[in-house]
Amino acid sequence: CDGRVSGLLRRNLQPTLTYWSVFFSFGLCIAFLGPTLLDLRCQTHSSLPQISWVFFSQQLCLLLGSALGGVFKRTLAQSLWALFTSTLAISLVFAIIPLCRDVQVLASVMALAGLAMGCIDTVANMQLVRIYQKDSAVFLQVLHFFVGFGALLSPLIADPFLSEANCLPANGTANSTSGSHLFHASRVLGQHHPEVWRLSNQSLSKLPLQDRAGTRVSYAFWIMALINLPVPLAVLFLLSKERLLACCPQRRPLLLSADELALETQPPEKEDASSLSSKFQPHPGHEDLFSCCQRKNFKGAPYSFFAIHITAALVLFMTDGMTGEYSAFVYSYAVEKPLSVGHKVAGYLPSLFWGFITLGRLISIPISSKLKPVTMVFINVVGVVMTFLVLLVFSYNVAFLFVGTASLGLFLSSTFPSMLAYTEDILQYKGCATTVLVTGAGIGEMVLQMLVGSIFQAQGSHSFLVCGVIFGCLAFTFYILLLFFHRMHPELSSVPTQDKALGMESSECYQR
Repeated sequence: CDGRVSGLLRRNLQPTLTYWSVFFSFGLCIAFLGPTLLDLRCQTHSSLPQISWVFFSQQLCLLLGSALGGVFKRTLAQSLWALFTSTLAISLVFAIIPLCRDVQVLASVMALAGLAMGCIDTVANMQLVRIYQKDSAVFLQVLHFFVGFGALLSPLIADPFLSEANCLPANGTANSTSGSHLFHASRVLGQHHPEVWRLSNQSLSKLPLQDRAGTRVSYAFWIMALINLPVPLAVLFLLSKERLLACCPQRRPLLLSADELALETQPPEKEDASSLSSKFQPHPGHEDLFSCCQRKNFKGAPYSFFAIHITAALVLFMTDGMTGEYSAFVYSYAVEKPLSVGHKVAGYLPSLFWGFITLGRLISIPISSKLKPVTMVFINVVGVVMTFLVLLVFSYNVAFLFVGTASLGLFLSSTFPSMLAYTEDILQYKGCATTVLVTGAGIGEMVLQMLVGSIFQAQGSHSFLVCGVIFGCLAFTFYILLLFFHRMHPELSSVPTQDKALGMESSECYQR
């Protein structure tokens, strides 16, 4: 970093660290459902399609929370209070999950977590952009690194507490033993003999509370609640420092010190609060969904303008959907036949997946300066398809499952930022590519998790990899269509000189 950027970091170190820690909470909440899925099924006595509604409710409310977060962007006080409430809600969610004995109650609790995550996603990104403006690229990369770090940590915390096999104690009473056999039979025969599942539920409901499933995994959720608790405290401390608490007097503008004044080398960084709101968003593509739907944004646009938005969103619909469904169901796939991996060993798969996503995001930073975004997206999509094909061919090999999980994490890690940079560059930072792509990716995570959960239950574990191959091929098809519409789109010569310069400057920012 040059002296000016490092000086900005020193001046805004506490807010920056706070926003990074807030995204750690986001990461904790995004990955724990995968390895704990079977335990939560036992705890709520639900089937796989029923528990899949938990994913749906979380992702749907994440989208709603992202839209709701835009309401709190007007002032710093509103933003920080929204972050404090959201991070505190995540700790409460972790503490309440072990008490949820019904799948509908669990879905409602995860819906609250989704709202908090969506609010964090919008507000933390916006606040970092507000602080660093055109220098925000590297700080946003670190911000999303903390998502991967949190997502890597939560499965590791859950792994020691995962229940073995049927989630019931091995040395239980005769009643619990017979309930265990019925529960195991219901997993194998449930879709063919509904009466077995009904009888299993009746037997399990007669078990004493201490013999039911989910007692040991409760400790994992309570540990995550404690680990996350310092994050809302950090936001509260930042509120106190900014004198935004009710018990503190309002902070008056202070004169800059000599060192701070020396860092103010560019006039745009000395704008007052009245002009700051108008430059809150770095370019027109960062508008909310409702602003993007206005007719004035579409006036005179060629058909390729709409086609590029749609095909790019469909690519991310598939790739981000694959990220969500693979993280959610790879644990369930591993413990089922034909692999029959032990529950403890299978618990490392989601952590491995998110660990390589985090590693891939770090590696993609220097690679993006050497390769064009269109090339990186091509490598990512082809790599995903080839990895799923290899996993399908060697579906009986546990070693290939671990290698393939790491490979998928690497290839999926940089797909979103590369597609965003490529699409915005095609459109010369006009339209609402960022908003459309974020929405498409969020809907993909929501829909594909539910779809795979239903197919997994009906067709067996083998369908998990088949779905991955199909989704990967669809992503590649939409990518080819995107290239076709790119060739049909008007060239740069049709763009005014000033807009062209803006697009080039923003493109360089994305490359950095």
